Amino acid sequence: MWFKNLIIYRFSKPFELSAEDLEEKLNEKRFRSCGSQDMSTYGWVPPLGRHGDMLTHAANGFAMVCARKEEKILPASVINDVLNERIETIEQEQGRQVFSKEKKTLKDDVIMELLPKAFTKSQNTFAYIDAEAGWMIVDASSFKKAEELTSCLRECVGSLPLINPALKNAPSAIMTQWLQQNPSVPSPLSLGFDCELREPGDEGGQISIKKQELITDEILAHLDAGMQVSKLALNWDDAQTFVLGDDMIIRKLKFTEVIEEKLDEINAETAAEQFDADFSVMTLSVRQLIKDLIEALGGESEQ
Repeated sequence: MWFKNLIIYRFSKPFELSAEDLEEKLNEKRFRSCGSQDMSTYGWVPPLGRHGDMLTHAANGFAMVCARKEEKILPASVINDVLNERIETIEQEQGRQVFSKEKKTLKDDVIMELLPKAFTKSQNTFAYIDAEAGWMIVDASSFKKAEELTSCLRECVGSLPLINPALKNAPSAIMTQWLQQNPSVPSPLSLGFDCELREPGDEGGQISIKKQELITDEILAHLDAGMQVSKLALNWDDAQTFVLGDDMIIRKLKFTEVIEEKLDEINAETAAEQFDADFSVMTLSVRQLIKDLIEALGGESEQ
């Protein structure tokens, strides 16, 4: 349940659905496994897994959901082997060449024949809504994966006015300043020991620096030459460590002993109670992290 990545969305209008209403709407797309002719399926499953039946888990004003994607494993090499064998048989038995239009039809037939025999793999994506602060947080390291979840949610609720946070400053520019103007990372943030530098432009080079002090003459020389910080390892309040990207995705999120100590103070007797405790501690700390991080980056645009 502990999120490892954070893709942050801002509600452009208040999210006003209650947990009960959200539960009812998610039921419209409750997850079902792939049928014999399905390449993939996508739907909602209980966030508590086998410990619960509800598709939403609500606590302290936060509501967690979980989407599952199941896909058939059908390697292209297997499809092509069967297809090539079928084409060769037609050309030998009928004495004619198989052209592209017929090849496409044959390929579709091969896929439909192989689908019932294919193995499947599944993956869960967690997200939660912080209606009070106006955020939706998705545990994903890419926008593509996050948008699969938000698109499915939008289909269920009818309207989901989400935008990426509109900041006054580009994260790359502020992160570059943090390394150029030591010490300049606002408290309670502090520098970690990893970063990635990139030259401007799609074809620009990049440099990855790991497990090193980041305020050095060598790094400053690269920044003075025009490179910018595209990823930066940070600590927040000794409670969380993460890597911030210039796309505002938080990756490699880890919760430290400070968070563990808070959980030790809670006496959970069941798996459901433990999930509830973990969820409450995580969401409250992430809310404060996002607030402090956005302030450190210069704040949100008023537009």
